[in-house]
Amino acid sequence: MRITSFIAAAALLVSAPAAVAQEYVDFKSPADGFSIVFPVQPKVTESTFTTQNGSVLPSRILAADTTTGRYVVTVVDYTNIHQIAIEKAKACPPGAETCLGTESDVSSTGRGYWKADISGATIYATYLYLQRDAKLTFMGWETMDLVEGTLISLTNNTDGSHTSAGIYMHENKLYLLEATEPKNVPPPDWFAQNVGWLEADGTPIRYLSVYHQGYPRPQKARRRAPEGAAN
Repeated sequence: MRITSFIAAAALLVSAPAAVAQEYVDFKSPADGFSIVFPVQPKVTESTFTTQNGSVLPSRILAADTTTGRYVVTVVDYTNIHQIAIEKAKACPPGAETCLGTESDVSSTGRGYWKADISGATIYATYLYLQRDAKLTFMGWETMDLVEGTLISLTNNTDGSHTSAGIYMHENKLYLLEATEPKNVPPPDWFAQNVGWLEADGTPIRYLSVYHQGYPRPQKARRRAPEGAAN
């Protein structure tokens, strides 16, 4: 399922006071493999993300702040986690299997638990959201262009604001999308439901059956590359 970005953005513009009306940004990043609608142009920050088993991975944070809310996409790159976990495991104490893991084709962990980190990436990300000082109001499974993910809605205890988040894993990248708006406006569910997936040349893609990270990729329906696709 996917809510059309133009419909969602238009609905918000109609309901917003003229004083805060704004141009929405149809943001595309082929390098990060996704597209999404931001309320304003996001700022990009290079960062890191620590996995459940302690591997430190490169990430990019794209954040857009408005007068009322904050919209953030975090992209965590798991592409090189095997080698990163091998290097991490070199510092493990002798015999500490829960740190070292097992490097073999049939191992469920891999050296430094890299296999476990990929398999459990979305579950661990969900756990991190649930550690916030907030009340969980919804959590459920969803697909966006047939890439499976988890949608979460939170009511923050400090000020009653609403956070809507989407968690997806696609082509060895973890996507964390969240939007927070004040308590006196509807929850910003539209943000995490406007994500799309891009090939390296900027072509939008949609699968013909559900995509599960770690399983063979399903067939794709190719779409014409948009003009001016850029990071």
